[in-house]
Amino acid sequence: MSGTALVVRGGWAGHAPVEAAEWCVRLLERDGFRVLVSDSLDSYLDDGLLAATDLVVQCWTMGRITDGQAAGLSRAVRAGTGLAGWHGGIVDAFRDCTDYQLMTGGQFVHHPREFVRYRVDPVAPGHPAMAGVSPFEVTTEQYYLHVDPAVEVLASTVFAEDPDHPELAGTVMPVTWTRRWGAGRVFVSTIGHTPADLAVPEVELMTRQGMTWASR
Repeated sequence: MSGTALVVRGGWAGHAPVEAAEWCVRLLERDGFRVLVSDSLDSYLDDGLLAATDLVVQCWTMGRITDGQAAGLSRAVRAGTGLAGWHGGIVDAFRDCTDYQLMTGGQFVHHPREFVRYRVDPVAPGHPAMAGVSPFEVTTEQYYLHVDPAVEVLASTVFAEDPDHPELAGTVMPVTWTRRWGAGRVFVSTIGHTPADLAVPEVELMTRQGMTWASR
């Protein structure tokens, strides 16, 4: 694999955007990407940069995105630049920007107060992002999301018992999915609250293959 990747990091510090981005850079460089790192959403205003980028990896939880920044990213993905990310860095970003949420295909709305141990089941084993990924368990935040029914779900989980919201228990919830946005590919994984989550072998493999799949 070869190409250029842009990792955009920032937002809420609780998701360790610098450390997570460094982990991501190592994976991408291992797969032959030339990697650029940006600490500013203004990267999405640079049409020339994005046109020369094969993959944007966003690691930016919460925060605000301007209409121009959101439009620039969407325009680039529609033209063929891939978009990938994990956890809050992609689906708990820019909560007031519904255009962004349309592109990513989902939005975080809740997780139990404590970490829970939950099982992740691949449901699309033939997809390149899921090659070699068997069912596995993780102990971390379990995301409950509002998800676009048009996405392609690659892995799912059964939502755990949550004393704050007992009505949610047993809901089958997507963990990983993809979607097409114009000519571009979007890959989302909801696992990655901490760098240790990303280092779980199945998570690392799934994320690494998902980023490669999303690349132009």
